[in-house]
Amino acid sequence: MPMNFSEEFLPFSRPTISREAINEVTACLESGWITTGPRVKQFEDDLKTYLSAPHALALSSATAGLHLVLATMKLEPGDEVITTPMTFAATLNTIALTGGKPVLVDVEPGTYNMDVTKIEQAVTKRTRAIMPVHFAGLPVDLDPLYAIAKKHNLRVIEDAAHAIGTEYKGKRIGSFGDVQVFSFHPNKNMTTGEGGCVATRDDKMADDVALLRFHGMDREAWNRFGKKGSQHYEIIAPGYKYNMMDMQAALGLHQLRALDGFIKRRTVLALQYQSLLAGWGQLFLPAAPSYSHLHAWHLYTPLINTEAAGVDRDAFMLGLKERNIGTGLHYRAVHLYPYYREHYGFKRGDFPNAESISDRIVSLPLFPTMTDADQLRVIAAMADLFGRKA
Repeated sequence: MPMNFSEEFLPFSRPTISREAINEVTACLESGWITTGPRVKQFEDDLKTYLSAPHALALSSATAGLHLVLATMKLEPGDEVITTPMTFAATLNTIALTGGKPVLVDVEPGTYNMDVTKIEQAVTKRTRAIMPVHFAGLPVDLDPLYAIAKKHNLRVIEDAAHAIGTEYKGKRIGSFGDVQVFSFHPNKNMTTGEGGCVATRDDKMADDVALLRFHGMDREAWNRFGKKGSQHYEIIAPGYKYNMMDMQAALGLHQLRALDGFIKRRTVLALQYQSLLAGWGQLFLPAAPSYSHLHAWHLYTPLINTEAAGVDRDAFMLGLKERNIGTGLHYRAVHLYPYYREHYGFKRGDFPNAESISDRIVSLPLFPTMTDADQLRVIAAMADLFGRKA
């Protein structure tokens, strides 16, 4: 390597934690109340305001949210849920865990989002729901998707793990539609360490999720252990242990207030990538849909043009690591994993767009405290690897 890449390692992602958030977590610890309590309640209220949603239920993860939403539907063996192969395994795992059968439709080549024009042909008499994934924070085309759902009387469960702050045609994801599930994992646009939430306008679903997230108990711990609480409770249904802790919510309270600023910085960096990498034959850059939207830019994910680049995606990631630049892989197409091949008969060739993306996709460093100089380091490392001028 002719260039000097001795600077410290630049990670693919890094959470932005303010001093105020750290102080809030400290105050939570000092209060003696660290599990589900008043800070979780405040965080849920703040989420409802931010999302313009009547219900926002905080949970231990977005996976828990998908699991609980599907559990409330009481899927029977053979019931089908239509989703995308370009997603994290949790999307399909939760369908399988609740007794459903994942049915996949291919994605659009440029946006990596579910191809809505292919959904209706996948609908059968056993279809119960459609589960779109807003990939990287780019909204799926929801108007035609919801029209299909209405026509066939299907639920829509939006896997919005990437999409807190995303907008579709001027409306924030979570403010309309059926059900949305958000993630607050450390590499997401805002974090509670681990965590997630379910937003919905369905009062019954909200009640069911609230019941199932804490053992099926008719009251949560903080309502029982306060001065006015009672130690008696009833188990209404067998439930799970998916509640969020106040320690997590203490962080989330401040992350949510900073979220729009985080997204603005991510957008600046993403658009600079688009500009700086324009015309590089070694890459295919993410495309934008024609409908109005606000991209939350959870990820910046070009594709490696292996033929022009002279390296495949994995060699590219290794080459950047050798130059002290971190990357991510989001994602390998889920239908290619052994479990889904063996249990549902998926095979390579079933979803060619997803497979082409899966073989070539890479996530470049993108986080709010990343500087312009950091980004130029990434560009320089890529140029060196490709043997071209930055």
